[in-house]
Formats: sequence, structure tokens, C-alpha cells
Amino acid sequence: MNEYKTVKEYASETITERKSEFIGFISPVSSEEDALAFISEIKKKHTAARHAVYAYILRENNIARFTDDGEPHGTAGLPILELLRKENLTDVAVVVIRYFGGILLGTGGLLRAYTSTVKAALDKAQTVILKKLTTFSVTTSYSDYKKVEFVLKNEQVVFDKTDYGTDVTINLAVPTEEIETVLKSLRDITGGKAEITITGERYGSVPDIS
Repeated sequence: MNEYKTVKEYASETITERKSEFIGFISPVSSEEDALAFISEIKKKHTAARHAVYAYILRENNIARFTDDGEPHGTAGLPILELLRKENLTDVAVVVIRYFGGILLGTGGLLRAYTSTVKAALDKAQTVILKKLTTFSVTTSYSDYKKVEFVLKNEQVVFDKTDYGTDVTINLAVPTEEIETVLKSLRDITGGKAEITITGERYGSVPDIS
């Protein structure tokens, strides 16, 4: 997978529907352990709530889980999960806490309330595309440094750290699908003198250079 879409950050939002309070929590997660820990933490803070509905989707083993937590089947957990799928989100967990207000909402009302709460939390959290990045270092002379900078400023580069010693060493990452092109450009512009070391891979966001 060269890229995936997830939420940028943790967020929460509250809506009130016919005296019932719905509080939605959403967070990026990286594993089922993370998702369950997030859900457990929210539930511990809202032990007086009538329902704690959740759903999560993970890249890890293509896991997707949900629960209605006592709400009528098809009115809570599954619609939330389907909303996440519709938005093409993964590595994300959602919990919606409901404090019952004494008025029954019916299946349609519940479905609207739960999905509206998640949409509100999702809008607040925002989404981000994370690309598969290859991390590497480039060590070059000071005389070639400006040339290297010229190449890199025209690429989707994430700069991690630059060390200035006898030579200049730049630690950075670029989308994996672009790595060979970037390395060729660096070798060409320095006449093959730059020392390049591949150090690993990770997922991350990249700057828009369009």
C-alpha cells in the first residue's frame, strides 16, 4: 500500500437529539491494541452513559469491528463503520457515548444521530493522506550542497535533520514510488560524489509542491 487515508488528530464533538446527548470521539490508531485502549479509556470516563457505541478499521490484517452496545441492530455501530468505509478511512477508531434523555428516537432517529455525531467529530479531526516513504541520508561536500538543495526543493521531501560537519549530511524521506528518480537526480547533479544511504521506511504526509 503506497498510501492510505486516516484522521489527522484526535477530536471530539457533541450533538443533542431530543434531549439525548451524543458525544463522538475519533482518533488515529495503528493497531487493534491501540484501538481497544482508546475505546476503553473513553468508556472509563463515561461510566454513567447508557451506551458506548464504537467502530474501528485497521490496515493491520484488514480488521474492521463495531458494536451497537445495546442499541437496535443496524442503528449505531454498523452505520458508523459504513461511514468510515465511505470516507475510505483506515487506522481510525470512533466511540460515540450516548446519555439517554428519556425520549425514544426510533431506528431512523438513532441512525441519524449516531452518524451525524461521527461526521461532526470527523470534520473537526480532519483527514490526511499518509504516503509510504523511504528514509535515507545524503552526505555531500559544501560545494555540492546548493546543487543537492536545488534538486530536493523540487521534490516531495520530508526533511528530518541536517548535520553540518566536515561535510553536510541530510536525513530525509521521499515517497517510495519516487525514490529511484530522486536518487538518480542526486547522483547526476553531484557527479556520483554524494554518499547516499537508505535507512528505512515509514508512512507520513508530504508537502504539496504543485
